[in-house]
Amino acid sequence: MTILPYDLIPDEDLPTPIGMIVLQADETLEPEFHRSFVGTNAALYVSRIPSSPEVTADTLSMMESQIAASADLLPKSLEYAVVGYGCTSASAIIGSDAVAALVRQTCNAADVTDPLRAAIAFAQEHNLSRLALLSPYIAEVNLPLRKAFADAGLSLDGFGTFGEAEEAKVARISERSIIDAAVKLGLAPQVEGIFLSCTNLKTRTAIPQIAARTGKPVFSSNSALSWHMKKCAKL
Repeated sequence: MTILPYDLIPDEDLPTPIGMIVLQADETLEPEFHRSFVGTNAALYVSRIPSSPEVTADTLSMMESQIAASADLLPKSLEYAVVGYGCTSASAIIGSDAVAALVRQTCNAADVTDPLRAAIAFAQEHNLSRLALLSPYIAEVNLPLRKAFADAGLSLDGFGTFGEAEEAKVARISERSIIDAAVKLGLAPQVEGIFLSCTNLKTRTAIPQIAARTGKPVFSSNSALSWHMKKCAKL
């Protein structure tokens, strides 16, 4: 056996590391995110967190005890510009600050964000204070989400839900259903912008169609999260 010489790539020449914690039941966030970061100098690293196939307040709150362990599975040799936790409704129940603290227990992250924090930041930066919100969730999951927006000073002047608790069905809600529901909510004259909640909703190609039909800004859990992570990482 011959041992051969090698060089190491300097850390400053590596792409910017960013991390994502994705729900076990989520079929949508990861493929949408890989498209969102095309053309950036980012290297996306993904960990999964155990999650229930059914979305209730109880099953969402159970993830709190798993966040640190999931963050711990991201590669340890990297310093992450930002780590995202990929659940809007759980962030409302657990709290964005608590999520960030749990991630930082086991992961070297300069910033931590989540879809709720990101959506609020997007709305504030774009001067949107009166929103229509489309949710797939059942009532007990919607309530803390609505409260979180209200606590941030954002008015939900339109609100609608598909009333679905099963993650696999949420991931298969058709683009046409999402567009029609969002347009119905968003056409209300008092609404300034439209938010599509849930990382498991397939919203990427629906967003421009909703915007074209309503003439209003449209953002989703995934689009807001990718926007905020790029902003945090200065990409």
